[in-house]
Amino acid sequence: MTGSVHLDDLAEPRFPADAQAVLDMMAGMADTCPLEPAALMEAAVAQTGGLSDFGDPAFHDNLDLLCRSLRQEAGLGPHGRTATHVRFVQLLKNRLLVEDLLQRHPEIRDIPITAPIIIAGMPRTGTTHLQNLIAADPAIRSLPYWEAVEPVPPPGEEGIEPRIARAAAALDFVHTAMPYFRRMFDLAPTNSHEEIDLLAMTFASVSFETQALIPSYRDWYTSADLTPAYAYLRTVLQVLTWLRPGPGRWVLKSPQHLEQFGPMMRVFPDAVVVVTHRDPVAITASMTTMICYALRLSTAPIDPHKVGRYWASRTEDLLTGCLRDRHLAPAGRSIDVLFHEFMADEAAMVRRVYAAAGQPFTAETWAAMDAYLAEHRRGRHGTVDYRLGDLGLDPAERRSALAHYTAHFGVREETMR
Repeated sequence: MTGSVHLDDLAEPRFPADAQAVLDMMAGMADTCPLEPAALMEAAVAQTGGLSDFGDPAFHDNLDLLCRSLRQEAGLGPHGRTATHVRFVQLLKNRLLVEDLLQRHPEIRDIPITAPIIIAGMPRTGTTHLQNLIAADPAIRSLPYWEAVEPVPPPGEEGIEPRIARAAAALDFVHTAMPYFRRMFDLAPTNSHEEIDLLAMTFASVSFETQALIPSYRDWYTSADLTPAYAYLRTVLQVLTWLRPGPGRWVLKSPQHLEQFGPMMRVFPDAVVVVTHRDPVAITASMTTMICYALRLSTAPIDPHKVGRYWASRTEDLLTGCLRDRHLAPAGRSIDVLFHEFMADEAAMVRRVYAAAGQPFTAETWAAMDAYLAEHRRGRHGTVDYRLGDLGLDPAERRSALAHYTAHFGVREETMR
């Protein structure tokens, strides 16, 4: 499928027959999939063969609030309750497996996580493309999707292939149920992914908002000190470095960092920060459309205008957070990347990032990146015709509301409708 498509079923999703059959099966399981912390933790213990130490119990309050918000506010469909239950059990299993490994190998906590390159930017600003380009460099360590979902193998499992296969099967269903998702977010099991799934193991992450509208959780999250969550992220990176030794320097990325510069820099004080920028009206249109499209896997019914209001506000929060706290990333170890400049000359921009990071840019580096580019050209799956009107949003109002961000960073405006 190529060319551009307008998503005309945001409010009333249409699914292929085979995907609908799976969703119906999931809906039938909903009554056995409670969103209650005790039940979720019990299921995780059972699925790890009796491991019972989840580590620092500080996450309990986060999980309790999140579950309550999901039960009372999110409007999850029966299939969404099942999917959320399964995801939360997996996150709790990941905690159990991490803690078990740390207890058996306490030396893991001494592994340095030195000067990571952290990309902070909204979706649709080139963050995924930039991260995957840098990750192609054999001198850089990145987080593939399969490892983000299951950072530690279950007891008795050898090698990485089973985890890759499970991630591939899950993505196959996503792409069957949402055939246009690849046009918005190109993800494969071995592609680099956001550490947002590792942060989710603390149940203090913006990722949960992308899967349901949860205002009570949002209000807590935006006022909480997430330093403990970032400290836990650092610990998981140490675990992953021990499990799969390789280049010591990580490349990370997440939109969450835009409003969390303080916690991020406290935990990673020597990080090199790359901040990506694009017309915020274009960001709002594309990101909110993508989230509204993805909500069909959790929410029923879907009100695109409600989604539009929620995510227009959250996009503004994240960009305002960037304006407020951008200075916390030291000038000598940070760089701003404008989307239009990156798209005009990818190689030049990556060289600028490497120069800011003090990372050698060799012939081998560019050869690896060039090979990646040859297989991953933008738009190869087709594009989406994003329309703010589908989400009940007015482009002129959004441009006025976000003018301070546009002016501050010198972002080029794009034509939107």
